[in-house]
Order: sequence, then C-alpha cells, then structure tokens
Amino acid sequence: MIYTEKDKKFKRYTVTSALPYANGPVHIGHLAGVYVPADIYVRYLRAQGEEVMFIGGSDEHGVPITIKARKEGCTPQDIVDRYHKVIKESFAELGISFDIYSRTSSKEHHETAAAYFKKLYDEGKFIEKTSMQYYDEEAGQFLADRYITGTCPHCGNDHAYGDQCEACGTSLNATDLINPKSALSGAKPVLKETKHWFLPLDKDEPWLRQWILESHKEDWKTNVYGQCKSWIDAGLQPRAVTRDLDWGVKVPLEDADGKVLYVWFDAPIGYISFTKQLKGDDWEKWWKEQDTKLVHFIGKDNIVFHCIIFPSMLHADGSYILPDNVPANEFLNLENDKISTSRNWAVWLHEYLREFPGKQDVLRYTLCSNAPETKDNDFTWKDFQIKNNSELVAILGNFVNRTLVLTHKFFEGKTPRRGELSDLDRQTIAEIATYPERVGRSIETYRFREALAEMMNLARLGNKYLTETEPWKLYKSDPERTGTVLNIALQICANLAVLCAPFLPFTADKMYAMMNLRAMGWQDAGNADLLMEGQTLEKPELLFEQIDDATIEAQVNKLLETKRQNELNAWQPAEVKENVTIDDFSRMDIRVATVLECCKVPKADKLLQFKLDDGTGTPRTIVSGIAKYYTDPAALVGKQVCFIANFPPRKLKGVESQGMILSAEDKDGRLVLITPSQPVTNGVNVG
Repeated sequence: MIYTEKDKKFKRYTVTSALPYANGPVHIGHLAGVYVPADIYVRYLRAQGEEVMFIGGSDEHGVPITIKARKEGCTPQDIVDRYHKVIKESFAELGISFDIYSRTSSKEHHETAAAYFKKLYDEGKFIEKTSMQYYDEEAGQFLADRYITGTCPHCGNDHAYGDQCEACGTSLNATDLINPKSALSGAKPVLKETKHWFLPLDKDEPWLRQWILESHKEDWKTNVYGQCKSWIDAGLQPRAVTRDLDWGVKVPLEDADGKVLYVWFDAPIGYISFTKQLKGDDWEKWWKEQDTKLVHFIGKDNIVFHCIIFPSMLHADGSYILPDNVPANEFLNLENDKISTSRNWAVWLHEYLREFPGKQDVLRYTLCSNAPETKDNDFTWKDFQIKNNSELVAILGNFVNRTLVLTHKFFEGKTPRRGELSDLDRQTIAEIATYPERVGRSIETYRFREALAEMMNLARLGNKYLTETEPWKLYKSDPERTGTVLNIALQICANLAVLCAPFLPFTADKMYAMMNLRAMGWQDAGNADLLMEGQTLEKPELLFEQIDDATIEAQVNKLLETKRQNELNAWQPAEVKENVTIDDFSRMDIRVATVLECCKVPKADKLLQFKLDDGTGTPRTIVSGIAKYYTDPAALVGKQVCFIANFPPRKLKGVESQGMILSAEDKDGRLVLITPSQPVTNGVNVG
C-alpha cells in the first residue's frame, strides 16, 4: 500500500541520483546526501511491488577532469575509466541497487545529448551570443575558468582561479583577476571573440514561478523551495549551454569546431540516455507518460540545476514530464570540519569497504540516522562506534539473537505453537500491525531518519516484550506460555526482516536465511503469522559485532595525519623581517662548540641542559627548550652545535644558562639543532 494519496495516481517511478564526478572516488558526504536515501526509497518501492527504475552513472566531462589528466600526464579517458570502475564497484558493494549505472562518455550518451541539443536548436529554443573570453595564444585555445589563475581582487591571494578564490571563497569572473595567466602555458591570455548558445531562462521565469513557487510550496523540502525562490526572485538570466573545450559532447553544428556541450547541460541528459540503454524502445514511458513519477535525489549544490535548469530543458522540448519532487539534502561534515576532496578530508567509500569488511549496513545505518535532511550534519568516528555498539548490536542484534537462541534452546530451533494470549500479547500484536505504515509513510515523504527510527522502535518493542515476559524463566514451569512468547517474538523478528530491508539489506538477507523466510513484500509486514508453527530455523548468527576503541582510534589517527599533511603542504616561509645593517649582525657573537654532556632538567619536560666545550678551557652551560624533539639526550654528546655566546646569563629552573643554542623550526613545528656540515675548531665564530 502506498500511504500518501498523491502517490496513488502513479503507475511507475523514475528515480535518479546525482551523477558523481569521475575525477575521484565516492565519500560519505555523497552517500549521506544522495545515494543511501535514494536506495532506501527505491528498495521500499520495490517491496511495495511498484514498477520502478533507479538510474545512476558517472559524470565524465568537464574541466576538472582535463586538469587532472594534464597533471597526471594521461588522457581524460584514462581518468574517467579509472574512477568509473572504482565508483561503480564501491556502490555495488555497499548495496546501492541501481537498475543501471552507466557513464556520460559512452557513445549512446553522446548521441542522445547531441540530438537533444540539435532538436532545441532547430526549434529556435536557444539564443546565440558573442562575447570576449580569454584565449591562450601559445596553447592555441580558449581557456575555461579553471585554466586561468591570477590575483584575487578581494583578498590578494595570488593563486585564485577564474571562477573562484579558494582563499576567501568569493565567486569571480575570469576578467576580475589581477595579472591573469594561463594554467596551460603560463602565458598572459588575451581576450578574443567567441560564439556560444544560451538557454533563455529569463523567458521561463513565469511558468517556473507558477510550477515551483505555487504548485510545490507544500510538498517540496523547505531548503529546496527556499533556494529556488531565491534564484527566481533575483531574476533568472540566460545560461550558456556550450563552451570552448576539446573534452565532452561535441556541439552538432557546422560552425562549432572546438566547442562541446557545457557539462551541466549534458550531464542530466545522462538520465535519459541511460534509460535508453536499459529499456531500449520502451524508454519513453519512463520520461513522457503522465502516470510516471520522476524523483531526483541530489545534494544541495545541485538544487538549481535539477529544479530550474533541467526542468527548463525538459520544458523546452515539450514532451517530457517534470520532476514531481527533488528531495535534496544538505551537507555532511566530518569531525566538525567540511569534507574536502582537495584536502583529502573525507572517509572514502572504497577504503571503508576494505577496512570494515562485512560492515556495509553499519555505514548505511550511521549515515541514514545522521542524514543532513534539514541542515548540515556531522559524522564522527565516535558516533559511528556508538551507533554500532549501542543501537545495532544492543537493540536490533540483541533482540534477534536472544529470540533465536532461546528458540533453539527450548524448542529445538522450530517455531513454537502460539497458545492462549495475554493482554500484553494482544497489545504487542496490535502494535506490530502499525509499523509498516509508520515506516512507509516516512519514507514516502522523504523523512528517512524518521523512518529508520520507527523501524528500530519495532526492535525496541521486541526487547521490551522479552524483558517483561522473561521466557528464560518460564520454560520449566510453563513451557506452553514460553512457546507463545517466543512465537510472538519470532513474528517481530520476521517483521523486522521485511521492514529493515530498505535500510539494511545485508542484515535483512541474514535474517531471512536464519528464519528460512520466503520472499516477502511490504504488504506482508504487520502480520503476526509470518512464521508458521513448526517452521525450522537455522542456527543463529550475530547480526552485528562490537567495534572496539582501537579500531576507532586508528581511523581518528588517520584523519589527524591527513590534517598534519595538509598543514605541511600549506606551509609557506614567513615574511622576511625588516632590513638590518652589518653592524647589527656583527654584534651577535655566534660560535661553534662540542657537546660534552646533555641531560634533562629535573621537573622541566621541555628543557635540556648542555655542557659545551667552547674552546676557552672552561665548560659552558646552556639550557635549551628542545627536549620534546631530542628524547635521547646522551645521543647528542660529541656533536657540534652553534650558539650565541654574548647573551647575558639567566636562570631557568634553577640552572644558569650562559647563552642560546641555535635551532631551526621546521614547517611541522619541530626544532632542529643547527650544526656545522663538517667538524671545525671549538670556539670559532660563525658569520
């Protein structure tokens, strides 16, 4: 049963998920924002017996891919081949159940996208504009925004791009940059005339305003509606659908050499081309019949493209349905910091699957229960551990395991007979019947966190029922009553197998196998007779295992090392201090000495006490704050160091220090002693 009245009019469902960009692997931000909720929705629809098609694929065009290829000295095709394989395999291992996962570099997609453009062009749906754009005369090509660097006019960052300054976050036009240069040749680009075609979004503003702001005010998420309203109220402008580039879908016009379809135009057409690949001649009903519901799952950075621009493209053709809903999520952060692929601040799916084998559902559960549905949310490894140990293990896994173990112990692993019912039994059976609708209604309205919580509430109901009935105490005195209790507990387990399947498909498969359940749909859930009396159960296995502190600590340390590497990579030398004269320098008496003794200063963790042979015949004592970086002071004995001899003595922790030993602070904050490259006479001056 579909629980919302609106959905009853639809015969089939076309569900798309944003196409991940094939210049890197998938991380947990992508999963929480798009792919896990989309998969839950699709699995639920299939369990309802609905006709549904789940479309995914890799977005393989655009400038970032050409930049990565240039950096690695390979072709763009090499890049997309590599990452398409990684992404597709990772999705499959996590159980993201696409009906097709294709790619925009395929021949079928190029043909479909080019034909879509040509049809709109022939019908006069584009406007043609000539403008001045930067051109690299040495490379012989126009420059995309990311191929132009220069000084940001707002913050002075010398490494700003032609579309954005990553130092201050300001959006830019390439012509805003001070001293622009080509990232291809390093040459100063020149402005040159070029022609492009534009989708006139300004002409679509009246119907977009009615369709979105009036028709979808109540059923679209507030973040989606709000962003669309902001764009429309600000006034829509024509948007280029072509660009000067040699990687992408070629513009199918005679006067368009060196031009391709802009990636934002070609990528969503991928949903259509992938449908053609999957359905052949039967593809049109999934995109053109009014009894088909089209739903786009995306992140908030794609709201404008899927709610305004792609619908405008579909509307321009005139034969396509428009999306019924676009349940975009906000962003997921990682350990209180924004996920960043460039900084490697992410939990990568392919690495997680390798490091946590068999724990796909733990990640799915954590990301769904913490999904950024209404605001940005945060993933932490500690919360991941708590979700596993305190919820999956302690609630769901504990209930199922207790029930099956007791059934094997008391009834030889066969579903016992249900005898006379108590008030508690009847109340529990009545409550079981409410859960399919409670979970289903939340899924249908895209409240996946709420739906998951309701499913877990059924497991809580099971634990509460066992705690109140205590069947382990009953068997000797009342085996018939024990059988009734375990029968009802097993029915809860069977219902959990059905209701958890959209969220935890691998767990559901284990439960089906342990209980020897037949294949069931959503309509079977809510029934307290899913397991027949005498039905043989397989030996119980733990659904989930505890995750220990050491495992979590290793993941946290992995991130800390990433942060340390980022800081090292971002290091730049300090600005040169103001000029001094040779007289200023000559006043510093810098000499060389050999270490005679070295030990830690008592009750001072940071200090080492040196006794030096400075050539005068009288040992010199100097205290230096480098104990953290030299944990074996005795190893310094015999080494030569540089020191300032004419600093006035001062006491440090009761020891008189007669000068200062010179050290350099490396970019990671580590202090390193300054030593001669070869032995010299003690007491000689440095200068």
